Amino acid sequence: MMKSNVDWGARFISIGENVHTTRVLLRKGKSIVTHEDRESISYKGLDNETKYLVIPEAFKERQEYKQGQIKHVMIAVTMAMSGKECSEPAIDYLHTLARKQDIAKASYLDVNVDEISYKLDEQKRAMRWLVESLQQISSTPLSIDSSNIEVIEVGLAAYNNDMPRPLLNSASLERLDALELAKEYEASVVVTAAGDSGMPEDVQGRVANASKMVESALSKGFTLDTIFIDPLVFPASVDKTFGSHALDAVAELRGKYGPEIHITGGISNVSFGIPGRRLVNEVFMILMVEAGADGGIIDPVLSNPAEVFSMDRESDSYRMAEDVILGRDEFCQKYISAWRSGNLDVAK
Repeated sequence: MMKSNVDWGARFISIGENVHTTRVLLRKGKSIVTHEDRESISYKGLDNETKYLVIPEAFKERQEYKQGQIKHVMIAVTMAMSGKECSEPAIDYLHTLARKQDIAKASYLDVNVDEISYKLDEQKRAMRWLVESLQQISSTPLSIDSSNIEVIEVGLAAYNNDMPRPLLNSASLERLDALELAKEYEASVVVTAAGDSGMPEDVQGRVANASKMVESALSKGFTLDTIFIDPLVFPASVDKTFGSHALDAVAELRGKYGPEIHITGGISNVSFGIPGRRLVNEVFMILMVEAGADGGIIDPVLSNPAEVFSMDRESDSYRMAEDVILGRDEFCQKYISAWRSGNLDVAK
């Protein structure tokens, strides 16, 4: 349980997710504007000056754009690597995303380029470029993340070993060789509760799979404080038990391995398909820590731990979000009704 005398705003290990090519802005959102007759991404620079990143015409032919989504980090990385006139503003955009996470005191910056291309060579090139670029402007250690272990290795090879120890995200029973890679490059490692042929169905499956990964990591010489367990967070909107499954697994794993091991997870996964996602994410973040987690993969700029852990837990909004996460609000009906009526204190 989270103790009142622990300053979780400072202690929480945040893995910043904002330099990640899966990140999406909605075309109808306030960040997408027309500037000098061109559709652009509007953003605030570090000096609070409004800046614009033009969305190239080529990206408007992509399926996600036609569905109303702007994969802004993917666009920026592609533009930045082009060497063309558009590369300089794209680099500024990426560096601004990273530096804002630094200012928010992110513990790691999660780096993922999987959306750049279906071609492995292009993914490798992008990973190398992005790791090298971020290290020029940030001293925050990187979390090297990809669905392909070869891409992860490129990122680790490009990592500056004079910086704090990086994090490999992630190893699992179906990807045990990632442990060897993390050991070779002296990285800490995220081990997930995924099985060797699929996702866990319940608390017991999560604990069993994660325990096998922890024991495997320990046998290879990792210490508990270099291991991060991800119990896997699934959307509460899909199944009312998913939130409790993750929380109960966290509690069991903390009890099993004690205080030294780290427990993390994709916090925002819990709110997929639910309106007012930030509120649900932040309440889940608190519940994760109360269960025994000491970190999470989050947007530290939008949901700064220093603010999240000072949230009023007696408010109706908090309690309604908690009911969604813990499966007490069937199909999220009460929460969605309150959101539609404007009766939720949903952070803007």
